[in-house]
Amino acid sequence: MDFTQTYIDGRWQEASGAACTEVVDSYTETPFATLRISSVADVDCAVGAARRAWPAWAGLPAPRRASMLHAVADALEARSDALADAIMREVGMPARLVRRIQVAAPINAWRRYAELCEQAAHESRIGHSLVRRVPAGVVACITPWNYPLHQVTAKVAAALAAGCTVVLKPSEIAPLSAFLLAEAVAAAGLPPGAFNLLHGGADIGQALVRHAEIDMVSFTGSTRAGREIAAAGGAGLKRLSLELGGKSAAIALPGTDLAAAVKATLASCFLNSGQTCSAYTRLLVPAAEYANAAELARQYIDAYVMGDPAAPATRLGPLASAQQRRRVLALLQQAQAGGAQIIAGGPRACPVPAHGYFVAPTVLGNVAPVAPIAQEEIFGPVLVLLPYDEPAQAVAIANGTPYGLAAAVWGASAVQAYHAARGLRAGQVEINGAPFNPDAPFGGFRQSGMGRENGPFGLEEFTETISYQLPADFPVAPPPSS
Repeated sequence: MDFTQTYIDGRWQEASGAACTEVVDSYTETPFATLRISSVADVDCAVGAARRAWPAWAGLPAPRRASMLHAVADALEARSDALADAIMREVGMPARLVRRIQVAAPINAWRRYAELCEQAAHESRIGHSLVRRVPAGVVACITPWNYPLHQVTAKVAAALAAGCTVVLKPSEIAPLSAFLLAEAVAAAGLPPGAFNLLHGGADIGQALVRHAEIDMVSFTGSTRAGREIAAAGGAGLKRLSLELGGKSAAIALPGTDLAAAVKATLASCFLNSGQTCSAYTRLLVPAAEYANAAELARQYIDAYVMGDPAAPATRLGPLASAQQRRRVLALLQQAQAGGAQIIAGGPRACPVPAHGYFVAPTVLGNVAPVAPIAQEEIFGPVLVLLPYDEPAQAVAIANGTPYGLAAAVWGASAVQAYHAARGLRAGQVEINGAPFNPDAPFGGFRQSGMGRENGPFGLEEFTETISYQLPADFPVAPPPSS
């Protein structure tokens, strides 16, 4: 498959970059698509189109914008098979999980943002002031490869619902779902310039972030890249939303169902082969239960069958790229050189397939809380098991990294777990295995970024507030907007 075009100003046009990039199947390790990258001239064209389209798009009545978002969802649903196949091959997630997590969930999110577009309260009164929420303007959305359509949706659908226009640059490792989204946008009849698509690497991202006509940058990716984008965006005093790395911890309190805690933590850590920013990659257990937790991990890890992501029996697919595999294996080697021991899984217990960018599911023990493997984001199927003496120490260890994205607490009761969880500095905390809530705000503290995504908070992220100080004779119900 060759993709030489990009979508700008409501039409497909040839990308004008000089180079091409290959999209590689993470299981076969062979290219299956080629894309021509965009140029800086394409950046100017896309941003200009978004700027011209913004006043009309922002001025559309909310029900009209909402109907178009519903139409995008319908068009994406019609492309479900193509989306699932592309994401499975790019990222390596098993097909049965791809359809539910990587395709169905984002389509549902488009529908939810359509509902929120109509439901959002854009005006409120505070004393003698009228406060309006207005669209932030032209938004640059830069997204990662691990959950490509999901991360695009969290930004693009929310921004469009808020009345912003968008220029999207997806990851060059997993870009195909963004091209299918552009097809869906065209089919839905969004006005020219409301949504624009570029393709390329860090140079195109930087050109987009630095562009004078970009009002806001929404980025998801590594903390290192987030710093660079924050510096570039900060130079122009742009509004920033950054969802960055994580080193999330799960705490099993004394008296909890340890088997449930271990099983759920492994599922979180190994989902998408560990390529999840909010994955629980540290499990903290009472020192007296450490041996039991290690034995439970050994029992459960056999369920993570590696193989072809298209095969029904596969539960753990490859990593997305050779570079990512090299990085994870290097971190594991460094950890073992520092004294860490494999206490469950690993390549001897779980031999990897002959091809594909696989890393065996691994649980490490004999690791100090300050060791690099317990501090740095791994982005692979590696869990660190850590003992603690008192719950307060567990909370301190959980907080003792530069990150603060997510966490989990397991207790003998939900109330016990909640009271411990209140001491955690993380943006989203799961209590006793409660399910994910797509309407709840998602984002982190410290080096996990700034801003929140998902649901009403995600929509508000793409708005600014204006307050009008009103005289006493102003009517209680303000006149309708023209």
